[in-house]
Amino acid sequence: MWWGITQPFAGMLADKVGAGRVLLAGALLVALGTFITPYMTTTAGLIFAIGVLSAGGAGMAGPAVLMSAATRLVPPEKRGLATGIVNAGGSFGQFALAPVAAMLIVGIGWASAMQVMALLVLLCLPAAWLLRGNSLQAAPAGQKVVGTREAIGEALRHRSYLLLGAGFFVCGFHVAFLATHLPGVVAACGLPTEWAGWSLAMLGLFNIVGSVAMGWAVGRWRMKSLLSLVYAARAVAVLGVLAAPKTGPVLLVFAAVMGLTFLSTVPPTAGLVAKFFGPANMATLFGIVMLTHQVGGFLGAWLGGRVFEATGAYDWVWYIDIVLAVGAALVHLPIREAGCPQRPAPPPRDIWLSVGNRLQNVEPAAPSRRCVFPIPGSASVLPCQAHGRCTVLSCLHT
Repeated sequence: MWWGITQPFAGMLADKVGAGRVLLAGALLVALGTFITPYMTTTAGLIFAIGVLSAGGAGMAGPAVLMSAATRLVPPEKRGLATGIVNAGGSFGQFALAPVAAMLIVGIGWASAMQVMALLVLLCLPAAWLLRGNSLQAAPAGQKVVGTREAIGEALRHRSYLLLGAGFFVCGFHVAFLATHLPGVVAACGLPTEWAGWSLAMLGLFNIVGSVAMGWAVGRWRMKSLLSLVYAARAVAVLGVLAAPKTGPVLLVFAAVMGLTFLSTVPPTAGLVAKFFGPANMATLFGIVMLTHQVGGFLGAWLGGRVFEATGAYDWVWYIDIVLAVGAALVHLPIREAGCPQRPAPPPRDIWLSVGNRLQNVEPAAPSRRCVFPIPGSASVLPCQAHGRCTVLSCLHT
């Protein structure tokens, strides 16, 4: 949950001071939290190291900032594929480093392994330099850039943005429930533990495929239609696994299908936010959508545990999952993909100085109503009179 809460604030910082600086701070926090975890001897200490420092740092270096940076750096026709590759990067890192972590634990123990992994986090620091700059620089020429508060207010009045957030809430519910309880589902089916490990591996591996494929598809089909298709596919997959015999191969196929849809929602969701409002303030607005995702994730993980404790099975969570998936598929259909009308930037104004009967250009005008010109023979404070694209300063001769 803390990972999600940090996303909008990290996005605001990235939009103001640049993605590179926020990513630098996030990576350092993740490394620090991971490194000091072995020294924590209390529950509060573990919560601080893992739940605050590491999770908060991961949120600062999370999808809100990364997707915004990709949107800013890549031409519009290539943004879908770029965000898909960025989205797949997290799963690939997990796929590649999980065996390394396991070998380290066996070789040097879990405490030293965590500290080595903390040092490995620092390998991402060069990315902070490559991704420097902020989203405001990506605003098209002639488009007025609004402030953060105004951008958030406009987004919260945008019906399609709210529908998109509602759908992403459902995505979080699905993702967190599977990531947390899939091993428990396997155990409840009476299967050996190794099937749980293989199921999680299939989930992560096919998430890479799904993310890249969705990034490719974003540039070719309507993003709202792709999102509806993903959520509908989840509902069909859950119905299928409930009806099928609970064998190891069946669960592997189920994990592969769910992996294809696991985080493939991120590229089109980020793409729609950029399409609604443009790249300026992208990190902030996508960060808010990510927060709704994590609220759903919290409920999915928590409700799965409560239902299993109360009933000894996950059936009712699967039923809720199906209803939510169908609802998310439907809620994306009314979304209008057209962006908001962009406010034009105010035209440049010039300052002209009236001396006798002759107008003399002085400099581009600053947004002020009174100007000071210590000109001999004229008043020191000159009233400004706006005329079209010029500001005429009437000199008062003495």
